[in-house]
Amino acid sequence: MIDSHCHLVFDQFDGLRDQMLANAREAGVHTIINIGVDLPSSKKSSELAQANGMVYATVGIHPHDANLLNDASLAELDRLSRHAKVVGIGEIGLDFYRDLSPRKAQIAAFRRQMELAIESKLPVVIHTRESFRQSVDIVKDYAKGLKVGVFHCFPGTVEEAYEVIELGFHISVGGIITFKNAKMDDVAAEIPLDKIMIETDSPYLAPVPHRGMMNQPAYVSHVCDRLAELKGITPGEVEKVTDRTCRKLFGLVEVFGG
Repeated sequence: MIDSHCHLVFDQFDGLRDQMLANAREAGVHTIINIGVDLPSSKKSSELAQANGMVYATVGIHPHDANLLNDASLAELDRLSRHAKVVGIGEIGLDFYRDLSPRKAQIAAFRRQMELAIESKLPVVIHTRESFRQSVDIVKDYAKGLKVGVFHCFPGTVEEAYEVIELGFHISVGGIITFKNAKMDDVAAEIPLDKIMIETDSPYLAPVPHRGMMNQPAYVSHVCDRLAELKGITPGEVEKVTDRTCRKLFGLVEVFGG
């Protein structure tokens, strides 16, 4: 299995990373995409990827910290994006729910990092919350030159998911599909499996039966199991298809066993 989105460099994992990687291997996870959300985490993400065969990295500035994006930080992201195991630009996008950065700054940062993704020929990892229409409109502005990407922890409806897919993007689903959430059940059941990836978003959103605990990449197996249940197929079939989708999107080497 591949955990397509986690944050192993966050402070919550200090002193625990080696154990988290071991737990993941034991659970059948062979590849992890570690996601940057600001310059420090992007640097650490790249370093973690360089040091661990099963880990790949993305680099980017999250909309919560959009006001930190400037010429210097963008240049540093550009430098980091050139590392061999950096496979995407993200987590980028818009968050109009918490509004921790001014919306104008979020939009500007999103656009500048979309331009970086085109220049670096890397896919994007998009965060959108209470901002789906605005996010899609920005994506459409860059669609021609973009190496597409994924809307992570997809928050929308079936209709919105198909709109994303029509742009060439994928969606990813995480622990929320193990909660009692009819909307996400509909999305996961309806959308073609080859347009879906699975993730944990560790350390957040731990799936049932670990809900309320700190999440970790090993728990992506529960997401896989629930998606298989919703699709009426085996977890092995989900793993095979979602792994292939993730490898193709991010240009990954097939790594089994770390």
